[in-house]
Amino acid sequence: MEYISTRGGTGAVDFEGALFSGYAPDGGLFMPSCIPLLDTATLQQWSRLSYPELVKEICYLFVKPELIPRSTLSDLIDRAFSKFRHKDVVHLSRLKGGLNVLELWHGVTYAFKDLSLSCTGQFLQYFLEKKQKHITVLVGTSGDTGSSAIESVRGQKNVDIFVLLPKGLCTQIQELQMTTVIEDNVHVFVVHGNSDEIDEPIKELFADVDFARRNNLMSLNSVNWSRIMVQIAHYFYAYFQCASTLDSTPLPVVEIVVPTGGGGNVTAGCIAQKMGLPIQLVAAVNSNDIIHRTVKDGDFSLSGRVKATLASAMDIQEPYNVERILWLLSGSDSHLTKTLMEQFTVSKSLKLPEGLHRKVSETLRSCSASDEDIVQAMQRCWEENHYLLCPHSAVAAHYHYSHLDSCASGTPRCCLAPASAAKFQDAVLRAGLVPEIPPEITALKAMETRSTVLQRGEDWAQVLRDRITAVEQWWGKRGAGLPPPGLQGVNGQA
Repeated sequence: MEYISTRGGTGAVDFEGALFSGYAPDGGLFMPSCIPLLDTATLQQWSRLSYPELVKEICYLFVKPELIPRSTLSDLIDRAFSKFRHKDVVHLSRLKGGLNVLELWHGVTYAFKDLSLSCTGQFLQYFLEKKQKHITVLVGTSGDTGSSAIESVRGQKNVDIFVLLPKGLCTQIQELQMTTVIEDNVHVFVVHGNSDEIDEPIKELFADVDFARRNNLMSLNSVNWSRIMVQIAHYFYAYFQCASTLDSTPLPVVEIVVPTGGGGNVTAGCIAQKMGLPIQLVAAVNSNDIIHRTVKDGDFSLSGRVKATLASAMDIQEPYNVERILWLLSGSDSHLTKTLMEQFTVSKSLKLPEGLHRKVSETLRSCSASDEDIVQAMQRCWEENHYLLCPHSAVAAHYHYSHLDSCASGTPRCCLAPASAAKFQDAVLRAGLVPEIPPEITALKAMETRSTVLQRGEDWAQVLRDRITAVEQWWGKRGAGLPPPGLQGVNGQA
């Protein structure tokens, strides 16, 4: 399996090359050169597998055994899931009224991103230990990615991670899950900007090809193919849990509702669909509704500033993974994808060609939920089931409650739950409900914090350049007894 850029200006790379990249050198995103198509017999066989076993089968398709032998790949995935709190790693809760909630949040940070990032961290370590190489991971987060990325590499001697989080726009718990990690290789920056603004210095550093190469720069945001690959398993597991039978021809359809911000999780769903899984996808967004407008009207355009919502991890106006979806649904048309994305970069406004919009709307349904919709869904779910939804999961539940008629018609529906309600106590309280707080989360408030604040008016990209350069220089001279630059953070700033 080789990987090519969505914009067609870069040579093919193997899985290792895609793993250690952020954006492709031509500004595109890496995708498999071909998507394997599974037959009914394979789907029937896979239906008996556990979630970790499904992850393994999917990774076997996309990672050559010459790069990671199958037995080793299996061990890495087992190690990745060893700290998850649920014995099945993920869990389906079957609630009243046909509401099936797939809990993807049983990892260390109580967020679905633990699933893909724990695996990706293991894959990185495998290659780094073989080559005795040091890398610098650069991540922007709207809430959950940062803490999951930190957990995947914390304490590792050959990885330094730089995380930018938007001040005041994450929940207190999300912020503390990042700033309380006191490790030499963890560098957290609390930025006076929104989630789209903090992406700008990151893009600038990756666009500086010499700097990126010199400092072995890579990303663990969902621009990284490895994350998308692991997330494909969500859809197979959801389908097998919810499909009424796998003995009919054709196989029954299951509708899967995906809360999404940057579009990475729904991209994985589109790939699962291309692999032959009979699913109907629904992209569920909050008031930052660019994906909804893209599906509904072909309007991939910004609509003012990012709106702060209860579903804060989805407060994104520029969902970069839409580029992967457009490439996939255009028949891998790199020229068209490049033209469209360059137009969007310049004007922040794009009307999809009619044919492409038709394919998008055939592949995806969509909905947008206001904060009021989110609160009402949380309240209804509690009243009917005594089950607490996080505000992101409530976006999916809002779609379910708004479309009970289609669910009653016989098509099973599964709502993906990306995070635990325990991380979003303010939203739970706003819904008039009582938060359920695990002791690990309560303990965060008494822990030491460390971070560096980036103010408006500062050159954020230059600050990052200087710190990354200092770390890389220290790593090259690590036998000289110098203290690691990670100890230069400011206690208690966050």
